[in-house]
Amino acid sequence: MADLVQARTLLGAARNALADDRRAVDAVDRCARRLDGPIRIALAGSLKAGKSTLLNALVGQDIAPTDATECTRVVTWYRRGQTASVTAHVDDGSAAPIPVTRTDGRLGFDFGALTADRVDHLDVEWPSRALQSRTIVDTPGTASLSTGLSASTTRLLTPDDGESGVDAVVYLMRALTAADTSMLRRISSAIGGGSGPLGVIGVVSRADEIGAGRMDAMLSAQQVAGRFAAELARTGLCQAVVPVAGLLALGARTMREVEFRALVDLAALPGPELEAAILTVDRFVRPDVLPHIEPATRIALANRFGVFGIRLAVTLVRFGVDTSVKLAAELVARSGLDELIGIIDTQFAQRADQLKAHTALVALDHVLSATEAPAAGRVRASVRHALADVHGFRELRLLNVLRAGGLDLPADQVAELTRLIGGRGVDPITRLDLDPGSSDPTIRSAAVEAAARWRARSGHPLVAASEADACRVAARSAEGVVAQLPTV
Repeated sequence: MADLVQARTLLGAARNALADDRRAVDAVDRCARRLDGPIRIALAGSLKAGKSTLLNALVGQDIAPTDATECTRVVTWYRRGQTASVTAHVDDGSAAPIPVTRTDGRLGFDFGALTADRVDHLDVEWPSRALQSRTIVDTPGTASLSTGLSASTTRLLTPDDGESGVDAVVYLMRALTAADTSMLRRISSAIGGGSGPLGVIGVVSRADEIGAGRMDAMLSAQQVAGRFAAELARTGLCQAVVPVAGLLALGARTMREVEFRALVDLAALPGPELEAAILTVDRFVRPDVLPHIEPATRIALANRFGVFGIRLAVTLVRFGVDTSVKLAAELVARSGLDELIGIIDTQFAQRADQLKAHTALVALDHVLSATEAPAAGRVRASVRHALADVHGFRELRLLNVLRAGGLDLPADQVAELTRLIGGRGVDPITRLDLDPGSSDPTIRSAAVEAAARWRARSGHPLVAASEADACRVAARSAEGVVAQLPTV
């Protein structure tokens, strides 16, 4: 995969080659500006997939409205800002401030006289540390009842001009439908630029609902995610699929002490009484059920955690979790959010420079393909050569295989392989497990030795084909470290 230095060099060469075409130069400059900002991650998926709820859970704050109002029907960019502000960019080119509201504790954006079909996109600036190194884009459902609003998501993720608005995608799905597969194929083509999909993660959303709120719901969801991952691995449309109970994750990350005390009160009830009360949400919130716990309290718990979350929290309290901090941490881990955050960090955050460089070069390739400037052809050949290097994508696919336990290798080799291909970090020191501050000669020696060792393993006659391929990827990763070092 190209890095920022290589991308900037190619962008500079393209600017010189297109100097007589003002419009093309402006397009090249837009590509260049992308390299200086944070990585842009889109949340996409069908209607009611839970994108806004997952966004709030990832950030750890209620910053995205989750009710089905005008604001959830518009592409919305969430960026870090000093103060909270919302700006609507209207179809006539104007911009208007949008007030932030709270009704019954629910966040909303007041569009006033504006309607969703008039708004091209919203810009939300929010003082959140989670947005410091990434911009998150919340999109309307790809199967929206409004063709225009669904098209706004499609234009962002799969633009006709190749200038994709994002660097990576988290795609939410509740079932792997033909529409989902088709959309993932289009996203992968747009982001990968014909050289393979880069930066696409699948999420089985609202995972607790798969098991109808039962205590084993997440186990069922993990099995579903495994089937989705196997199917998508065959088509090469994304690098990982994980189940996430977004409502539980958000409730846990924003848990209040009063909610913890209410859950402790529920845990003190006899088991049969509580189970009878929590058969359904409607029954749980009835005034004549559990009369010693206020209906308003039970309604709030159901809205914030769902049936599965309440059952899980009560069980954890009964097993000795005795503080709100401990309970929140356990619920977040069991919601699947920790695993998703880890994958986003490994596959997006640590590779942000490479992903940004890749999408910038995909856009640049389209710019160069539309011109007849003599020098542009030579630059485009270099761009195409850079895009053809898809080793980073092979690393991501292999990490997913390792995560699923899909290779029959000794534990120590799996650990070394994971580290070498960037599963713990992409810098040479981390890949090679060296001491911080190791000199370039030390790094070079370790990388050369690792490349030789993994090449030798790949050629062993008793190694299965899948393990041999993994060994070759590891060797190529080690060789890539050598290539990064200054020449001697």
